[in-house]
Amino acid sequence: MKEPELPRQTKPTAGKPKKNAQTKKQKIPQSSDSGKQSEQRRKKASGKAQQRSAHPYDDAFHTLLKTCSPLILPVLNEMFGEHYTGKERIDFHSEQHRLNKQDGNGEWRITDSTFTVIDAMPKHYLLEVQSTADNSMLVRIFEYSTQEALAAAELTKDALHVTIPQSGVLFLRSNSNTPDRMQIRIDTPGGAVTFDVQVLKTKEYTIDEIFEKNLLMLIPFYIFSHEKNLQEYNTNDEKLRELKTEYHDIIDRLKVLKEHNQLTEYQYHMLIDMSRNVLDYIAKKYDKVRKGVREFMGGRIIETEATRIYREGERKGENLKSEQTAIRLYNMGDGYEKIAIALDVDIQQIQKWIRNSSTPAV
Repeated sequence: MKEPELPRQTKPTAGKPKKNAQTKKQKIPQSSDSGKQSEQRRKKASGKAQQRSAHPYDDAFHTLLKTCSPLILPVLNEMFGEHYTGKERIDFHSEQHRLNKQDGNGEWRITDSTFTVIDAMPKHYLLEVQSTADNSMLVRIFEYSTQEALAAAELTKDALHVTIPQSGVLFLRSNSNTPDRMQIRIDTPGGAVTFDVQVLKTKEYTIDEIFEKNLLMLIPFYIFSHEKNLQEYNTNDEKLRELKTEYHDIIDRLKVLKEHNQLTEYQYHMLIDMSRNVLDYIAKKYDKVRKGVREFMGGRIIETEATRIYREGERKGENLKSEQTAIRLYNMGDGYEKIAIALDVDIQQIQKWIRNSSTPAV
């Protein structure tokens, strides 16, 4: 989604200023690709975005981020020391960037998650999800960060102003060698510039801490904290019973949040659907574990229940104005793009309706 432009003040250029003259801002030049060739490459990149990863845990994170976006706000509070209340608006950016090369060619790269939280001081974020650390991770983050900065850059007559997004990594697996924080250092003629890449290790959070800090988005990945013991659970009925009891408690606690309107029906089912999907992958070699824990999650195919709720919301909104329908679907957890497609309305119009609505976003 296109990032909203924010007004900035520019410094006057050197020399004698003209009366009432304003510094002219220019658009950053884009790739030299044009016409049919450029369109084909964009479509190819878009296709890759649809098939982003063979790992269900990547898909689970992105599905939750896009369909239940308010759940990411407590995670940002934990990672970056923010104080979001859960009512802030989230605008997603393009998930593909073109990396230009010296020979004039380039390639499309798919970012994990880039978005802006719209608050009194809007902030841009870039998040990566990693099962384990790898040597290319910081390189990718640097590439994505600079491309994001260029996409929102301001070019005046004598200066280019770029803003690096807040960057972070969610590690699903971690050990003593996993860094607590990472840095990217840039040596420039004017001196060194360093920015931090924040780290959140999901395995370090107990289920009690997840609920206490409202880090519900981590629930689908909680099975990673049991990963090394799955073989034992599969052969030891007592240990398996303890794991099943723990997941029974997780589902019950989610139900309580739903009943107290702290979690929508849509979000509740999406968390369960994503948890089941990740479980099926991580425990694919352990039938007793997979089937045992699934008892508390139901046997629906991924997103079936969530999709049913979405369609029900559409039917109930048939006799309402588009604006009322958009607000209703948004409060059920749908993103701007999904609502725009359903109502055949521009995304900008959807955003305007939500901003002007007194109905709290969820």
